[in-house]
Amino acid sequence: MKDFRLNNFIIDLQLFAEKTEKPTTKKRQEAAGKGQVARSPEINSVVVLLATFLIIKALTPYMIAEWTSLTGNLYQMFTAENFNIDYGTLQVIFVTVTVSSLKILTPILGVSLLAGLVATYFQIGFRFDTSAIMFNLDHINPVAGLKQMFSPQSLVELIKSVLKMLIIGYVAYSEYSKEFMKFTRLSDMNLQASSAYIGTVTLNVVFKIILWLVILAVADYIFQKIQLEKKLMMSKQEIKDEYKRQEGDPQHKAKIKQKQRQLAMARMMHALPKADVVITNPTHFAVALQYDSSVMGAPVVIAKGQDRIALKIKEVAKEHNIVIVENKPLAQSLFHSTELGDAVPAELFQAVAEVLAFVYKLKGKI
Repeated sequence: MKDFRLNNFIIDLQLFAEKTEKPTTKKRQEAAGKGQVARSPEINSVVVLLATFLIIKALTPYMIAEWTSLTGNLYQMFTAENFNIDYGTLQVIFVTVTVSSLKILTPILGVSLLAGLVATYFQIGFRFDTSAIMFNLDHINPVAGLKQMFSPQSLVELIKSVLKMLIIGYVAYSEYSKEFMKFTRLSDMNLQASSAYIGTVTLNVVFKIILWLVILAVADYIFQKIQLEKKLMMSKQEIKDEYKRQEGDPQHKAKIKQKQRQLAMARMMHALPKADVVITNPTHFAVALQYDSSVMGAPVVIAKGQDRIALKIKEVAKEHNIVIVENKPLAQSLFHSTELGDAVPAELFQAVAEVLAFVYKLKGKI
């Protein structure tokens, strides 16, 4: 059993050591498609917290006015001479409290929701992945659950939680301790002044806590990005395999090229009987020319080949009684300067014209 574990450990080390190459663009795109992107939940939390703090601070006068209006209306209702507790009265109270609460909470909840969406978008973009909600037995696997509980990621989450508690505790203690002596004089203030003072101190404490959490969130995002980069690292063999998948297997590509050459050869041999003349090297090169003065401005190369293909061209030419002319320099020039379907270059017009004249004269004699 120990040997088995040792072997697995050695294999894991070897696999880890092999992954020395940075992930390719394709690997990053595939990972992103599966939801494997650098994202920090701390970023979302702190952005939502900051947005909520700012909207509450901005709407504080409005919220106080709305709350004052609500309490005033309820006070007038309760102190009225004809006030009775019945179904209609309870319904009016419920509607009044609900409407005022919605007026206060709706902008806060709306801004918080928008902030969460914006933070998520800037981290991972717009992605809709249903894999997280698909049924997976691993989600209820106790062994997998235990592994996740004692994984390095769980340790990081624990450290972050402890740091957040320490930050909140330290900032709250340090700020409130500075104001401790002023708290003893709250009894000398009226309700409005004491409430405003406590609210100001509390907002200051919350803002400083948010600033510390921003630093923690940025650090966590950098950590998540580094972890993702390590997770996506590739071995040299993986990069080679990916290149093969993108470019195609060399053997498969060779077969495709061979098939393409065979098809091109078949088309060339099919067009060869239309040739007027075949100019040869005599053994290494063969170029077949066709010329129809009614549709062509110059003779056109309809077949050409070297060595074995050249011999095949001459065989087909003999079968179809096509004139074969031996002209070593002209054959080499046509072979190297033209492709199938090309017209004869201008600098070779004179030499080709002489060959065609000979051919036409020969055919006239025949």
